[in-house]
Amino acid sequence: MKKISILGSTGSIGVNALNVIRKIPEKFQVMHLTGNMNTKKMIAQGKEFLPASITMVDIQAAEIVEKALKGLSIEIYSGRDKLLDLAGDKNVDLLLNALVGASGMEPTLKALENGVDVALSNKESLVVAGDIIYNAMKKSGANLFPVDSEHSAIWQCLFGEVKEDIEKIILTGSGGPFRNRAIDSFSTVTKSDALNHPNWEMGQKITIDSATMMNKGLEVIEAYWLFNLEISQIEIIVHPQSIIHSMVQFKDGSIKAQLGVPDMKIPIQYALTYPRHLPSKWERLDFKTIGDLTFEAPNFERFPCIKLAYDVLEKMGTAPAVLNFANDYCVYRFLREEIKFTDISRIIEAAVENHTWLKNPKIEDIKNLDYWTKDFVNNFD
Repeated sequence: MKKISILGSTGSIGVNALNVIRKIPEKFQVMHLTGNMNTKKMIAQGKEFLPASITMVDIQAAEIVEKALKGLSIEIYSGRDKLLDLAGDKNVDLLLNALVGASGMEPTLKALENGVDVALSNKESLVVAGDIIYNAMKKSGANLFPVDSEHSAIWQCLFGEVKEDIEKIILTGSGGPFRNRAIDSFSTVTKSDALNHPNWEMGQKITIDSATMMNKGLEVIEAYWLFNLEISQIEIIVHPQSIIHSMVQFKDGSIKAQLGVPDMKIPIQYALTYPRHLPSKWERLDFKTIGDLTFEAPNFERFPCIKLAYDVLEKMGTAPAVLNFANDYCVYRFLREEIKFTDISRIIEAAVENHTWLKNPKIEDIKNLDYWTKDFVNNFD
């Protein structure tokens, strides 16, 4: 039985992970669950899965959860420091990091430093501190198992293959809600427009990232670290139907693709049960009904965030971290309706250009850059 912790268990990835565990309970023992303020979901999860501990980052939320679960053998904690402690618990076999944003980087690092394998949904971990995390993995021998559907697809296509035979990997993206919208109308995009994703049901932050296609830019950086490839070997293609989740092209011209319905439970289950494809009752892909599969090149004028991601990957050093931090704070400002949709890429580019670049940042440097970037974005007109 695999001992597992889930950081961000009340979010969409965390909820789907528990859906997976619910179907194969004999395979897992839930050790730690963490959340922020969603007490209703956490209380329900605590009663059903009876973890050893629950940590709510918000102190008042922790008090509510503790009162509701009184009498059960569950330790209740609060605060980010406790979350970081539990991330490094060496008694855990696998940590699923389903946290949103750059705050997920330190828990990933804590787990890997302590030899705990990480199923990674938090792509920002590698974007912000890819080199540091890569070195921690080499030192401890711990593994990263990708949870994003695109990286899971690449991972599955590469299983049993020889790295030297890879010509390139092809990350697919739906194009989000604005694939066909007139570019000159982007300045009038509303919050509700951007949250109306055609294929996936996700949290607000990642849904906005899909609308700008920054999610795909971040995935390019994540793929660079996960698969140890050259930048020129990572390509993006827009695939509106979200049926082919990604592909690998080999030097002999052959291409392997991983297909499936757009359901996050499938890549989550594979990350939790690797290397097995265990039976499930999730929806199956029916080739008789899917219709046409179409593909198109990404338009960098329509989606400037993709180009920004490639640009910072060329610069390396602190540039990817600032891109990530700036995107986080821009998205939050957009969701608060303080800036326009088109301001997101404009402010991110300005932050990258104006920060003090470092070639080999340490964790403390990255934290300081987070503070600098937050101030820069929040005061940008």
